Amino acid sequence: MRDGRHVAAVNDVTFDLAAGECLALVGESGCGKSVLASALLGLLPANARTAGSAVVDGVELLGAGERTLARTVRGRRIGLVPQSPAAHLTPVRTVGAQLAETVRALTGLRGTDARDAALTAAARAAFPAGHLDRYPHELSGGLAQRAATAIALVGDAPLLLADEPTTGLDRELVDHTADELRRHADEGHALLLITHDLAAAARTADRVAVMYAGRIVEITSAEAFFGSPGPRHPYARGLLNALPEREFAPIPGLPPELGDLPAGCAFAPRCPWADDACTVLPRLAGDVACHHPEDRHV
Repeated sequence: MRDGRHVAAVNDVTFDLAAGECLALVGESGCGKSVLASALLGLLPANARTAGSAVVDGVELLGAGERTLARTVRGRRIGLVPQSPAAHLTPVRTVGAQLAETVRALTGLRGTDARDAALTAAARAAFPAGHLDRYPHELSGGLAQRAATAIALVGDAPLLLADEPTTGLDRELVDHTADELRRHADEGHALLLITHDLAAAARTADRVAVMYAGRIVEITSAEAFFGSPGPRHPYARGLLNALPEREFAPIPGLPPELGDLPAGCAFAPRCPWADDACTVLPRLAGDVACHHPEDRHV
């Protein structure tokens, strides 16, 4: 930071993701989910530093140069549905022109074949063909979201990072998008779904990773998370219980500032089970990072 402080926005994160699998990364805003996606694509600001290893399709991403990322990673090995799609669309070109350009760059198709591929991508994202001649400023938030999804699907990259891909969509379109992303994974692509929409995660994911204050606090199968026995970490269980169809009970308090994390467990100030043991930072052991997994209290 400008004052010389260092903020650990993402820390000690480890996971694998196989072809044909969807991992949903969930948690409140400010927990580090989008920072993780930006790190994988080399899109962090200049004052950011990364350490560790991230390998996709045989390519080491952390520390890779801009030339490697631009020519062999972005769009080709990793597709991105950005969190703020309007900011990623070129404002002076129509959606159709941007789709066609992406098709030409990533597939080599030209002419009628390129136009057909662009129309196919638009249909997969439920983007109306009649709106392809519109500019980004003429799109609603939901249409911009679908345009960005269509562009991300063009290259059939081995890994797709979908950062809040259902934002601004009504429930029918949320379900369509979730089903299309699931179909994309079933065709043999890895999918990292970053979302606040737990219903979309339940519809799409094979596994769920819960992030809090820059760390993964639980990672488990979607079946166990949404069904029985349910989440083990108190924070993860609180996310589910906040849903209207469940208890509709909010988690008390707010996530901590990443520059001012409490000692020990970052969730302790909001946790009903916190005690002296929680002054020590819990490590991810098995599938949960908690001194008192909540299944002991259920």
